[in-house]
Amino acid sequence: MRYDLVIFDNDGVLVDSEPISNRLLAAHLTELGHPTSYEDSLRDYMGSAMHRVHDLVHERTGQRLPADFDDVFHRRVFTAFERELKPVAGVVDVLAGLAADGVPYCVASSGSHERIRVGHRTTGIDRWFEDARIFSSQDVGRGKPAPDLFLFAAGRMGVAPERCAVVEDSPLGVRAAVAAGMDVYGYTAMTPAERLTDATRLFSDMGELPRMLE
Repeated sequence: MRYDLVIFDNDGVLVDSEPISNRLLAAHLTELGHPTSYEDSLRDYMGSAMHRVHDLVHERTGQRLPADFDDVFHRRVFTAFERELKPVAGVVDVLAGLAADGVPYCVASSGSHERIRVGHRTTGIDRWFEDARIFSSQDVGRGKPAPDLFLFAAGRMGVAPERCAVVEDSPLGVRAAVAAGMDVYGYTAMTPAERLTDATRLFSDMGELPRMLE
């Protein structure tokens, strides 16, 4: 292994949650009078923390979202997760291989700690992620595309940024990893490759990742 730490994004990389959450986010915003398509949601919000949704809506309309917006959205998402959520195809083998080889890894997600844990429990990948391996945008002042979260995770794991590999599927996440001085592997299963061109390397099948990291 050429890296001392592998940092995974969560949504769309570990758990196949992006189609679910962006469908529900678009619907919720539209209900509140801010017409948003599924494609709009992917373009504007995929990979970001919830504060970006509030900030963009306010910037574009001058209106604030309701105080209970996040709570209502997350209730809908967690209910849908219980019915639909699956691990990303191939990621279980990747995690099992890293664990077997003793390679340090963690998750650094724009989602809340609760969202990360609900997704991991639902899909059964919680067995690979004890609390010390879970980092959320809640832990830092600024979410992606700022580098803060990745730098925080690397610091807690005791690894220098240049010795880290980040696995991301969103343009905001790729920008954050590059700003942190880390190599970043862009997963293109959902995101067009041309939107992740700043990544160190691109891949479309999770089964390719172990060979790339070596």
